[in-house]
Parts: sequence; C-alpha cells; structure tokens
Amino acid sequence: MKKSIMKLTLAAMLTAMSVVIGIFCKSFLNFGAGLFRVTFENLPIILSGIMFGPMMGALVGIAGDLVSYLLSPQIYPPNLVVTLGAASIGFISGFMAKVVIKKGGYWQIIISGALAHVIGSMMIKSIGLYQFYGIAVLWRIPLYCVIIPVELMIICILYKNATFRRLIDKNTLK
Repeated sequence: MKKSIMKLTLAAMLTAMSVVIGIFCKSFLNFGAGLFRVTFENLPIILSGIMFGPMMGALVGIAGDLVSYLLSPQIYPPNLVVTLGAASIGFISGFMAKVVIKKGGYWQIIISGALAHVIGSMMIKSIGLYQFYGIAVLWRIPLYCVIIPVELMIICILYKNATFRRLIDKNTLK
C-alpha cells in the first residue's frame, strides 16, 4: 500500500512537471506560431516510463498533454494524434526500460529516451501537427536532434544522485 501511494504521488508530480514545463514553453519558447517550440515537457514523461513502466508512462503522457492543453493559451483545437504521441513517449520509454533493457544504467536511459522521442515526438506528434503546418513540420526533426540529447543529459545527470538511481535501478516502485 505504501509503495502504491508513493508511486501515485510521484506519477502525479511528474504529470504536474510536464504540464508546467509545457505551458511555459508554449508561452515563452514558441517560435513560428507553435511549430518551432523548444520544450522539455517530455522529460517527466520519459522519467515516469523508466521508473514505473509502460502503462504508467503512457498515462502520465496522456494526462500531461491534455491538462497542458486545457491550461495553455492555444488557438488550435486539441489534437488526439499529438496526445497519442505523448502517450507513446511514456509507453516506449517504459517498455524499453522494463522489458527490453532490464538492467538499469546510463544506456537504459539513453536508449529508452531516444527511441521514445524518435517515435513519439519526431514521428507521431509530427504526423498530428502536419494538418496545421503542412510540410514545414519537418523542421521539428532537427529541433529534436538538439532537444533529445539535452533531455537525456539532464536525466543522466539526475541519475548520478543515489536516490534517483535507486528508483530506476532497483525498480522499487514497480
């Protein structure tokens, strides 16, 4: 019971972090009417997938995306393909970390996070945004070639912390 409450609390905090980062980036780091947005809102989603597994990672991605949409000053309607992309980021990072690369460490973080971003951010979310931006959506690819290493470097720096490392390596919240 104690682990369930701790898991739920941390997942809620990661969702809130994703929302706050998303709103900040949509408001202040937004260039080209939303197409060129420097954002790190996927970092907490990747963390939730790695720490809690694919299902909780997907739920954090969905909740973070929908709440972020509701609270941010956007002019476009909700895009469920983009929400699916956020869910896939959490699911893929969790699936890779818990099923494919079971041993914790830097490679688990790098491979899980990079694959989640390539599929979720660069592919699925770009498909969802194509209806608004057309072929210009391809500019997201070089942008994410910068964002992905920065996010993964931040997670790897966090991994140096003993408490954070214990959460990931020993699957204490699984």
